[in-house]
Amino acid sequence: MIRNIVGSVLALAGATAAVWSPFRAWYDGRHGSTYGIEDLFTGITDARAEVIASILLPFAFAAVLTLVGVVLRSRLLVALAGLVVLGFTVLWMVRVGQAEDGLSVGSTGNGLDDGVGLAFGGGVLLIAGAVVMSGRGRHATRVDGGPAAPRPAVGGPPPEQAPPPGTAPPPSSDVPWEPGRDETPPPPGHRA
Repeated sequence: MIRNIVGSVLALAGATAAVWSPFRAWYDGRHGSTYGIEDLFTGITDARAEVIASILLPFAFAAVLTLVGVVLRSRLLVALAGLVVLGFTVLWMVRVGQAEDGLSVGSTGNGLDDGVGLAFGGGVLLIAGAVVMSGRGRHATRVDGGPAAPRPAVGGPPPEQAPPPGTAPPPSSDVPWEPGRDETPPPPGHRA
């Protein structure tokens, strides 16, 4: 339970950072929301894209995946969201590196900026959230809340059923056990 809560908080923080990142400067003061999604596949240009057609689109998709993954407690969906964010961030870095003949990091507003760091950090938080989450419980329970009966091995005999809690065992009798009666079967080797 605690692992799911911590993992969910990490995942939601990562999704928030990823969605916020396009609204920050990415390279040479240019915001991520101005890089068109098609530029990631054809090459970075100076043309400014609409916000809805920008790099925000895959990050918003990753945020939706994260929300569904957190609600369903699905580690796979949260990890997939992290891979989407990291994948598009790395793809953007490759394309900008090709367009600029290399990437630079500068403290004066030139080169890589904090938007890229937010996107990359968001992707890492999403992956960390998926790792921390325990996912759905895989332990079956009965309707009355007790543990489920073990499943028999293929081709093996069915497991013996214990009487429900709070019931007394039936009195012993000399009448042989028959299938369909409400009594428990006699122990092995019992002769009638």
